[in-house]
Amino acid sequence: MTAGSANPLPALWPALAAMTALQGIVAMALFAPGVLAPRLGLGEGMIALFSASCFGVGMVGALWGGALVRRFGSFGVASLCMAAVIASMALGASGATVALGLAGLVLGLAFGPETPASSALLGRLARPEQRPLIFSIRQTGNQLGAIVASLTLPTLALADPRLGYLAVVAVAAVALGAFLMLRGRYDGLTRASAGAMDARAAWALLRQDRQIGALAAISVPFSAMQLTLNVFLVSYLVGTLGLGHVTAGLLLGAAQAGGLVGRLSWGALATSLGAARPVLVGLGVAMGACAAAAALLPAGPSPWTVAAVAVPFGLTASGWNGVFLAEVARCAPPGRMAEATGAVLTASYAGLFCGPLLISGLAAAGGLRLAYGVVGLCCCLAAFWMMIRK
Repeated sequence: MTAGSANPLPALWPALAAMTALQGIVAMALFAPGVLAPRLGLGEGMIALFSASCFGVGMVGALWGGALVRRFGSFGVASLCMAAVIASMALGASGATVALGLAGLVLGLAFGPETPASSALLGRLARPEQRPLIFSIRQTGNQLGAIVASLTLPTLALADPRLGYLAVVAVAAVALGAFLMLRGRYDGLTRASAGAMDARAAWALLRQDRQIGALAAISVPFSAMQLTLNVFLVSYLVGTLGLGHVTAGLLLGAAQAGGLVGRLSWGALATSLGAARPVLVGLGVAMGACAAAAALLPAGPSPWTVAAVAVPFGLTASGWNGVFLAEVARCAPPGRMAEATGAVLTASYAGLFCGPLLISGLAAAGGLRLAYGVVGLCCCLAAFWMMIRK
């Protein structure tokens, strides 16, 4: 049933739930090494290796997301993503240093294509006026997965750190079965609508369309800031501020709860204003200010003090994606939603790829306080550039 049918809602909402779950499970896998790092003895360099490996492969996967959707359909791609999550977490559970780098590479095979696959399907099923809300709801999967990982994996790690990885494997296996069952109902829609796009055509689109190009540019520091919060917060709270591992996990969960509210709230605000640009500018300034506040926290703070910073930090640095993708969908050329999403996300993932390397280098030079401050400044500068750009 398509968006043009008389009653699209029965087809839309199950697909939305499934695609939200897809992002949530990929997020759980992405967060797992960072959340488990204190128990596993992983330093910032190893977390950066995992993240950079994932995002490097994810850049390529996002660029070719439209071609994969055309070949396999959205739920076919979702099933392949779950298989990649299972393989990645199994490698991580082995405990070997080399295996963790390989786990990041394999997870990138899921991280890259999952958003273009979701955009292609939900863009077909949702009416244009529904898209800001639908895309914002779908993007809450990242926060839901992060919250689940933050609240459960540290507790499992008390018994055996490998249990955290194996729990993600179990959840992904259940989702794989569900996605395979849904293929027959939905995949005909996206096999017919998504198309391939090579790297040259993607960069041409970013250069020629000023709106899409601007969105791609501002997403680079925003993505790096989101990663600085999500992947390194537990290590920062434990190693720099001296908090307990489980407490740090709870605080990361609180930040992700803020992001969950933000993804819905900023989408609603952009819809009421009729424009995403002022919302994105404001978010850039706000997340930069929150990063500065995090960098200035004293050692041994009260958890409530940290929560007062972490929640608005998550509200902004983890809350911008839904309105961002809805705006990409609005600006996309007709019939090329999956391809335009993949092209813009390639720039976003460049921030995610370079972010771990930058943060690791800054942490080695002056600690994670310096990393939070520098990346926050970059977000403020990006917001200022977008504000003055005509």
